[in-house]
Amino acid sequence: MVKLPTGAGKTRLAAAIIEMARNKGRRAIFCVPAISLIDQTVNAFWDVGIADVGVIQASHPLTDWSRPVQVASVQTLARRGDAPEAGLVIVDEAHVKSESLWRRMAGEWAKIPVIGLSATPWSKGLGRVYDDLIIGATTRELIDAGYLSPFRVFAPSHPDLTGVKITAGDYQQDQLGEAMAAPQLVADVVTTWCEKGEGRPTLCFAVDRAHARALQAQFEAAGVSTGYVDAYTPLDERARVERLFRDGAIQVVCNVGVLTTGVDWDVRCLILARPTKSEMLYTQIIGRALRPAPGKDHALILDHSDTTLRLGFVTDIEHDALDDGRPRAASGGGPDKAQPLPKECPACAFLKPAKSPVCPACGHKPERFSDVETVDGELVELGAKRAKAAKAEADQATKQRWYSGFLGICDERGYQRGWAANRYREKFGSGPRGLIERPIAPTPEVRAYVRYLQIKWAKSQKRRAAHA
Repeated sequence: MVKLPTGAGKTRLAAAIIEMARNKGRRAIFCVPAISLIDQTVNAFWDVGIADVGVIQASHPLTDWSRPVQVASVQTLARRGDAPEAGLVIVDEAHVKSESLWRRMAGEWAKIPVIGLSATPWSKGLGRVYDDLIIGATTRELIDAGYLSPFRVFAPSHPDLTGVKITAGDYQQDQLGEAMAAPQLVADVVTTWCEKGEGRPTLCFAVDRAHARALQAQFEAAGVSTGYVDAYTPLDERARVERLFRDGAIQVVCNVGVLTTGVDWDVRCLILARPTKSEMLYTQIIGRALRPAPGKDHALILDHSDTTLRLGFVTDIEHDALDDGRPRAASGGGPDKAQPLPKECPACAFLKPAKSPVCPACGHKPERFSDVETVDGELVELGAKRAKAAKAEADQATKQRWYSGFLGICDERGYQRGWAANRYREKFGSGPRGLIERPIAPTPEVRAYVRYLQIKWAKSQKRRAAHA
């Protein structure tokens, strides 16, 4: 088993290994877990000069068992009893459990090299199927070397998952869908993106189809062009959505668990609206945003699921051994990991490393409170007062930053100061009482919020004109 993070070039690695096998006169089979990956892999092989490729997948036009390199759908291999002769087998996304594939590995492929490729080889029982784990590089190493994009995480909302049952180690999907489809949560996803998303090309991961459709409708209502993809979306429609996304005609694509593997789109913002306890699913999802691109200084993660607070940053999740069914201590994420979990900045919701006293995003530094408070000559335990005062201080800092940003826009555009007060009232539901009239350069989220209000106003004017 070879472990390489998403975006590290697993297909290129496979092509190099296949080329070495072909130089020795060996035939090769490359197995993929999804039909959507067939043509993508064939094109990747063609790009590096491996042209004599056949396909094992239903009635694919490239079906030809005589060709020395075969790209095979795992599902098609499972339905067929036979397979072409091979001297090498490579299994892509090898963490995906496949009983039929594992039987072949123990049977007809038992005496030939079988190489698994995965960014997350942490499935139960993999150590009983694969003999060795080779870690090519970690996510942190590739970010530090510039091969993957740095990322910043914000946790703008916190869902109430009380009562959602756990099945097979993760949240039960139907109950999870109900919890995450609450109108205020759906609206918060869209509002947050309008404030913080900076118009970046965005993938939004939802719980189920109803949840994804609700998010799409809310984005469209806010004037954001939005696509939709699920497991039942035809391949030609999926290709159309991808093309529009690449061209910038679609800003956000809402999906249900189908864009977690084999996606090399230029994603600069990722919305995690699907809580999970699975390190594998979480890592695969975040990996969609880590591919570098021209002009991309970092990926923006908007985590509405509390998953980062539960599991830690993806750069902290690493395991140095395959699971063979025996208990083992985790060296990375999860509740038993040694790495401290990230902390949320109370002023801007940025998730920072646990031991960072100052927020890298907004510069907020929480005040230290004594454990006791002096009141009329006696010592009183602070307790809840301490937490309440800390929250009030953080809320005041956030409100001041927004009001000052609105004032900064007033100065830029020559608006009256009342404009800033009105925008503040729209944002927080009350006037800027007690705040200082101190203009500052508006943050990107303040500018994005003002753009959102302008788009919303323009759409309302169009609707009025249409009804007139």
